[in-house]
Amino acid sequence: MTDYELQNIDPDDISDLLVKVEKSFDIKFGDTELKHISTFGELCDHIANKIQLDNSDDCTSQQAFYKLRDAISFTLQIDNKTISTNFSLVDILPRESRRSRTRKLEEQLGFKLNILRPPHWVTGTLVVILLASLVGLFLNWQIGLLGLAFSIAGLSLASKIGNELDLQTVGQVAEKMARENYLKSRRNPKTFNKNEIEKVLSDWFSYDLDLDKSKLTREAKFV
Repeated sequence: MTDYELQNIDPDDISDLLVKVEKSFDIKFGDTELKHISTFGELCDHIANKIQLDNSDDCTSQQAFYKLRDAISFTLQIDNKTISTNFSLVDILPRESRRSRTRKLEEQLGFKLNILRPPHWVTGTLVVILLASLVGLFLNWQIGLLGLAFSIAGLSLASKIGNELDLQTVGQVAEKMARENYLKSRRNPKTFNKNEIEKVLSDWFSYDLDLDKSKLTREAKFV
């Protein structure tokens, strides 16, 4: 059971997630630095030890919520006393002004939230065209190349104009901030809480890689 979760994940997906981890914690992994890492627990310990900042035993998720709440209050003119973790995103980001309001929030926070996406049917259709075009290259390279160009351009455009929300509450956005912009979400970005790094990574791996968190133990193996 402890081996199952990570051994069945595409290594490229884990690599992509580790790139996000580098950005969030402002660290950089060397080309062979993680070769000795074989379990999830070892990875968590390695990352916690790699962060060369002062340790402070305070909660990043809580600070992320306060930072988000203040940004919402300032940019959207909402009394911050009315904003709780259960506050509905749809109420502050109505569809007709969702992109512009999200952009204002991001400008106030100083980083991207990445909470909007295109409809699944759009990305699904474009991915099917992309895959079909790859096969088509062997049959008619001109048509295949045209299909590739269309699908890649379509995916790029869809990501820029996507207007759908996967998250439902302000609290969920704060948790996402604490994962993907860990240091920038803290009151003092020159500090970190060493004791919460494993939880942040556990939540992140579970969410991004669709893992059962109960099986994502310290003993879960990568290889």
